[in-house]
Amino acid sequence: MKTRRKFIKETGLVSSVITLGSKLSPLILHASRSPNDHLTFAVAGLNGRGMALIQSVLEVPNVNITHLCDVDSRATDKAQILLQDLDQPKAKVEVDYRKLMEDNSIDVVVIATPDHWHAPMAMMAAAAGKHVYVEKPCCHNPREGELLVATKKKYNALIQMGNQQRSGLATREAIADIRSGIIGKVYMGKAWYANTRGSIGRGKEAKVPEWLNWELWQGPAPRVPYRDNIVHYNWHWFWHWGTGEINNNGTHEIDICRWALDVKYPVNVTSSGGRYHFEDDWEFYDTQVANFEFEDGKLITWEGKSCNGHPYFERGRGVTIHGTRGTILMDRNAYHVFDQDGESIKYVKEGSYSSTTDTVGAGGLDGLHMNNLANAIRRGESLNADIEEGYISNLLPHLGNIAQECGGSIQTDPANGHVLNNAKAAKYWSREYEKGWEPVV
Repeated sequence: MKTRRKFIKETGLVSSVITLGSKLSPLILHASRSPNDHLTFAVAGLNGRGMALIQSVLEVPNVNITHLCDVDSRATDKAQILLQDLDQPKAKVEVDYRKLMEDNSIDVVVIATPDHWHAPMAMMAAAAGKHVYVEKPCCHNPREGELLVATKKKYNALIQMGNQQRSGLATREAIADIRSGIIGKVYMGKAWYANTRGSIGRGKEAKVPEWLNWELWQGPAPRVPYRDNIVHYNWHWFWHWGTGEINNNGTHEIDICRWALDVKYPVNVTSSGGRYHFEDDWEFYDTQVANFEFEDGKLITWEGKSCNGHPYFERGRGVTIHGTRGTILMDRNAYHVFDQDGESIKYVKEGSYSSTTDTVGAGGLDGLHMNNLANAIRRGESLNADIEEGYISNLLPHLGNIAQECGGSIQTDPANGHVLNNAKAAKYWSREYEKGWEPVV
């Protein structure tokens, strides 16, 4: 496979590309050494999930993590210790992500920041001639997802979304079984997530901690005063930066259901729920049931219980795929096939264990997923979670939230997922940006 960088070098192409307003200098597509053998990685976002991704990067043969990026100085210190523990050399630290874009030595950028940064960072990296691993959700809102896909196409970038179960060997076998008709014609996928999250309380304005660059943490989001119950995890539950539980965790299982049913955009989306468990600053829903109906008579339903961890089938998260001749029960670690009488006919375990309901989610699937990206770069292997498919799986949870905010039900275009005949939905399709940070392809 001729790499983008080799093409640029051979043709002498130098192109001014994506900017995010006046605060960013134009990024330049650049030539670098071929990534066909050794790959250099930068990891941005080092609290929680980023630490797991550092380990997954180092499961790829012949790589180095040469750069670490975070606005929290404590996080970069912890990441350096982790590299040392893994017998890796010390990495260069950048606080400002934009500095990574200027470094021609970086082949791949791994993004595990808060949600409002995911698409802008991935767009910058792709436009700067780098390959990308971006955690889900790939976008803070549907419009960002569309822009990210357009950026990928414009610059021929490789962008893998972090829905790592797509690389699971057992899951891939389950999908092959479904395609072969093991449970007949499939028509419904049931997904769920259950956890026992506590209250986030009532926050108050406070002095920005000395270890935090609050300006860069906010990045593309309009500026607000620092409050003491946002950083580092609780931002998930605020519209300003987060995307709610359905995007935070539901994306994974909704993606598997969509893959199993072989569907893309729905025609009707309904959602019900609310913030039932606590009275605090949490703006999204701790309890939500969303349904996605498709043109060909198929249905996906997702149930989220953020604050009541009672499991289904002894699993805090998972899916059941229902067909005319049976059912498949599946999670990150195994799948189980049942016939119409409920008798077990096949059981397959994943080769290594992955966490399910903690906030890091580390496990063997991460390494498989990162290796898939490296193999795509080195020898043209197909991505298991290309951003074009990843965006569709992320759009469905966004549509669930939009339906919840627009009276409980919306109709959507099966060609592209856009909401039909609902002016209020436009408010949630995109967002306002801090002046000078607007994403443009």
